Amino acid sequence: MAHDIPFPARRKPVLLAAVAGLLALTASTFWAPASAAAAAPSTPYLPKPTGPHRVGTTSLHLTDTSRPDPWVPSAKTRELMVSLWYPTAARDGQRAPYVTPKESELLLKGVAKPELEKIPPTALSRTRTNAFADAEPTGRRRSLPLVVLSPGFTWLRSSLTALAEDLASRGYVVASIDHTYENFATTFPDGRVTTCAACEIEPDDNAHPDDFGRKMIRSRAIDISFVLDQLTGPHPKWKGASLINPARIAMAGQSLGGAAAPETMLKDSRVRAGINMDGRFFLPIPYSGLARPFMLMGEPKLHTPEGKDDTWKRDWQHMTGWKRWLVVKGALHPSFTDYDMLIQQLGADLGGGLKETRSMDITRKYVAAFLDLHLRGKPQPLLDKPSPRYPEVQFCSPPAKNCR
Repeated sequence: MAHDIPFPARRKPVLLAAVAGLLALTASTFWAPASAAAAAPSTPYLPKPTGPHRVGTTSLHLTDTSRPDPWVPSAKTRELMVSLWYPTAARDGQRAPYVTPKESELLLKGVAKPELEKIPPTALSRTRTNAFADAEPTGRRRSLPLVVLSPGFTWLRSSLTALAEDLASRGYVVASIDHTYENFATTFPDGRVTTCAACEIEPDDNAHPDDFGRKMIRSRAIDISFVLDQLTGPHPKWKGASLINPARIAMAGQSLGGAAAPETMLKDSRVRAGINMDGRFFLPIPYSGLARPFMLMGEPKLHTPEGKDDTWKRDWQHMTGWKRWLVVKGALHPSFTDYDMLIQQLGADLGGGLKETRSMDITRKYVAAFLDLHLRGKPQPLLDKPSPRYPEVQFCSPPAKNCR
């Protein structure tokens, strides 16, 4: 699948310079040839959630009338699609679709990689999920923490569904955002399907190499604050909004979505804790620092202290609160999303070392531990030192060069 580093291959060559130094590396990390592909099952699936609650899901169409769209100025308002996952008492119902056939087709077409040619264009739309569509939410008033998820550039909000379902089963409300025109497909209730207008923007030749990423991060921070307003403000747009505890909000994101977490936290004090899963910090954390809890999770080629993305090491010293830096051996860039797991199920091994559902098992476990610690105050020994149950996960602590 495509992701925010590198930009899609069809993007104009001059824009590829916006992430010079990481393009070839991340492409090879993601698309390393596999020695053999697994036999593809007829139906790809997300692993069952591990918490005690059944899970419901619904979608919201939100419109921010205060600003034009940053990528299509002729759109005078910023429209967003948001998926919510939450605990439900429902015992049965229709499972929510993962993506539409058209979204699957546009996503795989946007990647345009020979490794995926054996996968039918609509294959991802067959993915079996675990959440009941439009089920009634359950819980006590203001009892559920809220987690906002932001996906990687060109990727859909559904790319983080397995994580979202698991968190909802553990008693969280989860909101995953499609940042419109930044991905290969967003479907609106009236049937419109927008594509990646941001992929076609020609930058200024004199611009700083990271300017495009910085613009996108600033825009995402505004998107997220707007969604928080719509979920926790005086006139919420979701019928279950009264269940959310507005004092317990965190953000997690993958790739560009993770890189947007510090900016969101610095601009919006409601976000108490953040996670960056394998995203380059295009926008540096200021010298004044980020004092709220933050966790980094990354793959080893880029994100060890001596890895080729030096922005984590640069900004580590400006994280002045509780912090962890974890590197997952065998992980690829998409291993912190559904895609590594699903692509394996569809018979196109990306060449990583985490097989079957292991990538998602690790992501779920460590993200939940971080959130339980910082939103619920529950001690989490898993985050104190390496675990024999998860030997792939190493703890890094600059200035030490090696992770343990």
